[in-house]
Amino acid sequence: NVDNEYTGRGYVCLEKESGKVSAVISGGSNIYGWKGWNDNKEAEASQNNKVDDVDVDEICNNLFQSNTKCLLLQREIPEVVNYKLAKNVANRNKDKNDNVNEKIIVLQDIGGEERPMTQEMLSLCDYIIPNHSELIRLVKSFMNKQEFNSTIKKMTTNEKIEHEQIIELAKVLQSKGCANNVLVTLGDNGSILIPKKDDKIIDSDEITYYQKACTLPSCANVVDETGAGDCYRAGFAIALSEGKNIQESMKFASAAGALAVTKEGAVPSIPTRKEVEDLLKTNEDDETSQMSMPSTSETVIDSSINIPRGGGSDNNDDEDFPYMFGSRLNSMKDRPELWSQPVDNVKEWVKRQSTIQGLGCVDFNWPQHFHSWDAMEAKAALDDAGLVAGSVCLRYPSKFARGAMNHPDPELRREAIELTKEAAEIAKILGCNEVVVWSAFDGYDYPFQVDYKEKWNEIVQAFQECCDAYPD
Repeated sequence: NVDNEYTGRGYVCLEKESGKVSAVISGGSNIYGWKGWNDNKEAEASQNNKVDDVDVDEICNNLFQSNTKCLLLQREIPEVVNYKLAKNVANRNKDKNDNVNEKIIVLQDIGGEERPMTQEMLSLCDYIIPNHSELIRLVKSFMNKQEFNSTIKKMTTNEKIEHEQIIELAKVLQSKGCANNVLVTLGDNGSILIPKKDDKIIDSDEITYYQKACTLPSCANVVDETGAGDCYRAGFAIALSEGKNIQESMKFASAAGALAVTKEGAVPSIPTRKEVEDLLKTNEDDETSQMSMPSTSETVIDSSINIPRGGGSDNNDDEDFPYMFGSRLNSMKDRPELWSQPVDNVKEWVKRQSTIQGLGCVDFNWPQHFHSWDAMEAKAALDDAGLVAGSVCLRYPSKFARGAMNHPDPELRREAIELTKEAAEIAKILGCNEVVVWSAFDGYDYPFQVDYKEKWNEIVQAFQECCDAYPD
């Protein structure tokens, strides 16, 4: 329960045929409910009016009991929280000297919000656990664009198979990003762990571990991939904390992740320990040995579907994330009690939207949003707020209730066409290349009330005129 913050929400989109998923996260209190954790007290105070210092040591004393074995972090909470928890564990582990069995292991799930990780944060994690595409993006964040492209091109030119590419990328992350052990999940292609040389936890000399994906019973089908990666990571953490070796831990994790895809939903798909152990028994004949890499001639760098991701990363470019998230601007006038300024003008709505993490573009209504200012003033407000225009959306006034660009009155039809062309001109000034024509009124309510062919020709001719006037 966090004062004045709403509960976080996750919206998962499921492909029924394949079980593949994508998701949009609205962080809510997961992101904004950490008063006192932020190192930037001045910025936090401006948003929350009052900031109380958080005693991280006291919190950790309650979290980390004498029998605590591991800490599994994820990236749907602020990075500063992950950092302070991991730093606290590092300080505690110093007191354990070289007694590995008494140390708390830190694991970092790289999924969630895409954002930079510092070298220090990477070094505080005993294991980072990305999937293939997350590994590529994380490596890229420690390189300039030219260096990254050169590295990828070299891998492709040398025709290295996919698993060799992953190993090389992990080693780049270990050398440039100070990462320790890198465990990469590959869905139904298994998982690979690239340990850091001389790591005391693994106690190995650059051995690479490969684990095949656990085979499901013939009666089980892939239904929904939601939560499969989470179950893998949780299974790996549990196995490690129980003293299993690396290979056994990866196998246990593989079974947990495999079972998760057989049920719909995130929480309902989490398997029980018995289900995991039963599946492992049916897979006992599968050979899983160190460096038993499957043979393939594939040279693709990323075999997974590269679903666009949100979040802040200074090294991202348009090729990485070609889409932006926007909002219906009228939403910014709702819930005025949550905003410190009046919400009675469009300029204030734009300013309010700029404070919402992840919303980068604004869709304006024409002409409703331009009664009190012109397009140049709107463009200046966008620039000041760090936003861009996504589109200009036609909202024809009520006098066009019998139709807009197909209105039976030729004068009103002409006025609607000119209004549409004005919207295109506004879009040019705002720097966007999209005009949304919403035909709220089509001019009739009942079948055969109008001449369909006549109306069709009118609307086609109107669009032809608008497109000829603004072909770009």
